[in-house]
Amino acid sequence: MRHLPLLMAGLAGLATLPPASATRLIKSTSLQTCIENSDFSASLFNVIFTPDNRTISIDIVAVSSLEGNVTAELTIDAYGLTVVTDTINPCDLGMDQLCPMKPGQFDLQTDTTLDVGVINSIPGIAYTVPDLDGTARVVIYNSSGSQLACVDARLSNGKTVNSTIVKWVTAVIAGLALVVSAVASGLGHSSTAAHVAANGLSLFGYFQNIAIIGMCSMTLPPLTSAWAQDFEWTMGIIKVNFMQSIFNWYIQATGGTPSTLLQNLSSVSINVQKRSLEYLAKRSAGLIARSNNNSDLTTISTTYTLHGIRRVAYLAGIEITNLFLTGFTFFIFFTFIISFILVMLKLIFEGLSRMNWIAPDRFGEFRQRWLTIIKGTMYRMILIGFPQMTILSLWELTERDSPAAIVLAVVMLLMVNGLLAWAAFKVIRLAKRSVAVYKNPAYILYSDSAALTRWGFVYVQFRATAYYFIVPVLLYTFIKACFIAFGQGAGTMQGIVLMVIEFFYLLLISIVKPYMDRRTNIFNITIQSVNFLNAILFFFFTGVTKVPSIVIGVMGVVFFVLNAAFALVLLIMIIISCLFALLSKNPDTRYQPMRDDRASFIKSTAQLPGVMELEALGATARGNTNSKY
Repeated sequence: MRHLPLLMAGLAGLATLPPASATRLIKSTSLQTCIENSDFSASLFNVIFTPDNRTISIDIVAVSSLEGNVTAELTIDAYGLTVVTDTINPCDLGMDQLCPMKPGQFDLQTDTTLDVGVINSIPGIAYTVPDLDGTARVVIYNSSGSQLACVDARLSNGKTVNSTIVKWVTAVIAGLALVVSAVASGLGHSSTAAHVAANGLSLFGYFQNIAIIGMCSMTLPPLTSAWAQDFEWTMGIIKVNFMQSIFNWYIQATGGTPSTLLQNLSSVSINVQKRSLEYLAKRSAGLIARSNNNSDLTTISTTYTLHGIRRVAYLAGIEITNLFLTGFTFFIFFTFIISFILVMLKLIFEGLSRMNWIAPDRFGEFRQRWLTIIKGTMYRMILIGFPQMTILSLWELTERDSPAAIVLAVVMLLMVNGLLAWAAFKVIRLAKRSVAVYKNPAYILYSDSAALTRWGFVYVQFRATAYYFIVPVLLYTFIKACFIAFGQGAGTMQGIVLMVIEFFYLLLISIVKPYMDRRTNIFNITIQSVNFLNAILFFFFTGVTKVPSIVIGVMGVVFFVLNAAFALVLLIMIIISCLFALLSKNPDTRYQPMRDDRASFIKSTAQLPGVMELEALGATARGNTNSKY
């Protein structure tokens, strides 16, 4: 009986409380039944237990068909271990509304002060461990011992690793790598620029993989879900309040019905962890009403169970019907901003040159090929956003928020995949021509500065003989995106397929070793090894193996510790590389010359006047009139 506050504290809470609050508490915002035809359910169950002032605040709106005197069996689990079991009699606690139980709806709002002995019975670690993996279950019995109802809820203490600071730090460092690579390239350190850019993109890809795996629909331990949420910014899932209002208007104006889940948190119970597919399927007809735009979150109901991409949207504070538009808008926004910056740099450099503030040949390569550079930059942005837009576009085709949103999804899907396929085709064609004429794929790929500027993003991170490897990369990403987007109702299938995909991709890059040098291969193989380990952990989260709950709890902690430590190591490595690139007089000495001898081909076109004209003359002499040269 002394553990009753743990039940109340675990069954609900305040979602509006700041995650980093210094106030000790235990809370929850969701309550759901755990048996079919349960005689008790709650549409609102907000309870907070604050030990510092010994107060438990309860706000309940429930519907019960129970009648007469009942007893309740309380079980509290933490990380898969049962830590509390108790039997509760509402009559002994002085709860007049529950003793005896009467059929119908009842509202309960109260603040109760608890005894010091109750406070001391709760271990202090319950208030400090972030994203506490705890569950409270109450099974209600009648006087004859027959089970009448069962309710479950997750415990929380308000502490979480889903932190704005983590998002900003990772985003700034990943962006810093790309900026430093551009600076190093402008200073003539081509090897440094290539290595920093390749490692920066690999780091960003690792962050994206965590975000993508967090979109899987299987049940996730709270710590795992919160850590994955830290990297959803890589998928363009960033909340901006005024933009959300615009998206609501757009969905409604184009024939859809915006969801209003986040606007009704005071009257609904939200469960962000899916119990099982079978359980959800049995309850969906009675709990969730579908609307004319095929979104099942537009009508307020008793309890919502969110999983997969919907869970990600809810934790990000974004309405479900706005998620695709959010990712789409940020992809377009960042692409436009970077292109705009390049155009402004062109105008600034030209103005400074005319005013004789800089030498006429300063930044000459950029000023002469600025349009090609912008095209190449846009292609790079498309490659970076390829996982984001493929997953969100495919998912939108299943959600169908509005006819206009569907059109945007189809256009974006065709555009992104079509442009990258065209780029891969062009590179393979250039490489094959180079092999046919010069017996070396690197010659044309690196001596033609126009091709290098526009299509270099496809192959510079790989060795010259692995110019084709962009094709396996795109296929790997697309296949994974399909299973993430279309498999939202099949978490078990997602876990199995994801593990298989990550294993074969790890095997492929370990055998082929496609990257530019040994150091970059080790860097990327290590990242893919961690991705594969993550996929194994998520496979266990599906519940297929039937391992004890304590094992799942431990694996959730392992996932966080492994990825937090690995991300820290990668960030430190990137920072060190950036410092060397900026502070060293000749940072290229830090890297061994690449075996494909690309540097000599790049330099030859800049140092030998008329080389392109000679190539054109040679092509004509050979009768190769279709040659670019």
